Amino acid sequence: MIKLRKLPVTVRDLPLALGFGLAAVVPALEQHGTQLGDLPDRPYDALTVGVIALESLPLAVRRRFPAVCLALVSLGFAIDQFRGYHTVAGTGLAVALVSAGAYVERRRWVVVALASAAYVTLAISLDRLGSTEGVTGFTTFYLLLALAWGVGAWLRQSRAAEAERRRHVEEGTRAAERARIARELHDVVTHHVTAMVVQAEAARYLTGDPERLEQTLNAITGTGRRAVGDLRQLLDLLNPDHGTGDPRTPSAGDLDALVDQTRQAGQPVEFVREGTAAATGSAEVAAYRVVQEALTNALKYAHGSPTRVHVRHGKGETTVEISTDGSGSSGASPGGSGRGLAGLRERVTVLGGEFSAGAQAGGGFLVRARIPAGNPS
Repeated sequence: MIKLRKLPVTVRDLPLALGFGLAAVVPALEQHGTQLGDLPDRPYDALTVGVIALESLPLAVRRRFPAVCLALVSLGFAIDQFRGYHTVAGTGLAVALVSAGAYVERRRWVVVALASAAYVTLAISLDRLGSTEGVTGFTTFYLLLALAWGVGAWLRQSRAAEAERRRHVEEGTRAAERARIARELHDVVTHHVTAMVVQAEAARYLTGDPERLEQTLNAITGTGRRAVGDLRQLLDLLNPDHGTGDPRTPSAGDLDALVDQTRQAGQPVEFVREGTAAATGSAEVAAYRVVQEALTNALKYAHGSPTRVHVRHGKGETTVEISTDGSGSSGASPGGSGRGLAGLRERVTVLGGEFSAGAQAGGGFLVRARIPAGNPS
């Protein structure tokens, strides 16, 4: 079954136009339409068919060509009143006015001025034909027509406000998605590349020790492959053909591999884990990213300084602490983007947790995060 919204707008409005036309030829509704000017009724004749068509059929294009629709329906309405048919199809004038108020985009005041001038001309002509409507009656009818236009204008403003709201929502969604992608790229690329740079710098001093040089080069190769794999996963998520599933959630084994990779880069890391995570999810991803960023900063700014990683899975929350000795682990540098720790704070805060990072009183740097559990991805 074809959905109604997928049909052209003219096809969707056509039943309304035909409905007004058919209603006008129903015997019980004959001469029960709008009567302006109190001119005597006249029986339907051959011209009536044309008048009914002029008053009703243009409603099929009321949204596509609203000004044209209003002009044609108004012409049919004027002839209807002059001839005294007073057909039900004349009610279509109100629909045409509402549609014009809602869908005319350009020269709106010109349309209003021309329509008002046409009405004044109609009122004067009816008065000369012997109408007893009087100024009060013609003015009241004009105000009713103006009300119909006003309803259309209100619908137009409401539609514009809704479109603006949706635009802001879409812009906010795109900005949030760009920030999320940037954060993920930073977390993945920075750690792997930092480890590779540190390992490559160390390799130049190992030319006299072939065995250690080979181990270092193998470590660089492994780090590069992991970086390529993580990047491929992110790029797959950006592919429009990719499914809606979430990326793979880091597990306990991934955290062990992360610590081992940092050790291979020459950073002495003491790793302690207490308890077991209840389930993988957003909390585990956040904990993994906190450890990853802290170890990356330790490699950058305190390479070779002892680093301690403590992950404790408690009841309802996970606590992560990473402390690094030395004075160079401030986690910021003149060339840094400042995105890492700020991104971690945002990630943890969104989950309802707490995050802190700063220098320790006795020297070194401490990163601490408390992440509530129960946020499965």
